[in-house]
Amino acid sequence: CRAGGAGKDRTERELDDEMLGEEWKGDGDDSGDGESDSDEDEEETDLDPVLESYSFPHPSGGINRLRVCPQNTDVVAAWSDAGEVSLYDIGGAIDTLDRSSTRGKTDAAPRRMRKDPFFVYSGHGTEGYALDWSRVRAGRLATADCSGGIHVWDATHPVDRSDVAAKYRRNSPWSNSSFGVKPTYSAHGVNIDSPSVEDLQWSPTEETVMASAECGGVVRVYDVRCPGRAMITNKVLESGADVNVISWNRLVGNLLASGGDDGSFSVWDLRTFQTPDGSSPKPLARFHSHRTPITSLEWHPTDESMIAVSDDHGTYVYDLSIEEDGPGASAPAGEGAVEGEIPPQLLFVHSGSQLTKEVRWHPQIPSCVATTSLGGFNVFIPSNL
Repeated sequence: CRAGGAGKDRTERELDDEMLGEEWKGDGDDSGDGESDSDEDEEETDLDPVLESYSFPHPSGGINRLRVCPQNTDVVAAWSDAGEVSLYDIGGAIDTLDRSSTRGKTDAAPRRMRKDPFFVYSGHGTEGYALDWSRVRAGRLATADCSGGIHVWDATHPVDRSDVAAKYRRNSPWSNSSFGVKPTYSAHGVNIDSPSVEDLQWSPTEETVMASAECGGVVRVYDVRCPGRAMITNKVLESGADVNVISWNRLVGNLLASGGDDGSFSVWDLRTFQTPDGSSPKPLARFHSHRTPITSLEWHPTDESMIAVSDDHGTYVYDLSIEEDGPGASAPAGEGAVEGEIPPQLLFVHSGSQLTKEVRWHPQIPSCVATTSLGGFNVFIPSNL
């Protein structure tokens, strides 16, 4: 028999061992349970990965470009080939996918799903490609069309995800009155005959300043406090080839990269972008080694000298801090590489994709690159980074 009260100070495991006998006693720890947990973990590790997705209908036709609001990733803007810009609230889909990945281990009520766009804007009148959210002012968006028109959007209520969640909880705050849109600029200047705006980039440090890449080899800098005209206009490609894309360096605010239809890409210092005599500025670097049009480029989020560039044949990673040694080192500044020659700044090439259209650095995984192309998505980490 057991002494009265002794069981109160003994664990359930000790009492079980006493009843089962010496041969069933454990070694004083939960090693058996640990082995079981280890086996379960091993079984889970062996499972094939599952990619889950959720699709939204887009009634406005083909999508030319997508951009996600940086202050609230529930809000997505889509430029259509029918001349409309649609805004979606994808928060319900994200919540559903999060619940699936955690196997439903959450006590919070699910968010309501909304599949249709909450705002469709048709004020441009023609299709476009240029689309960018400001990282300085929450809820500020710029869109531009193939006729040279640039429209600036501003949110009419708080945009930050935490503010939205605290105020609206399960309901979506987004509606057709969530944004006000103002036509700010129209076609003008040296490329009036071919005024299409191909790309837009907000300044990483100033909420009112943005740059545009345009047909005819033109790059402009705007300040929305001065509507109707650009602050700086430069023809950066003397051949007149279109400037397809631009990227503003988030770590060094005076550096802007541009990529052209002629296969060249250049890096500009905005402190010297406006010359006293009105002549074209000289780039800090210009590379002619691509044989097809530049389709996308983006600066590395944590390395100020590294940039990813794509053309029709692949994706390329450059480190602009590398200086050329040897006979070519005496080449004039700003000339870049000779056409067809491999520049020493080229670190990595990802080939095999057909008609690559976008290249982006992953914001959380160091040096991870994602691209979209005719063949689908490609995600990779360069082996030498």
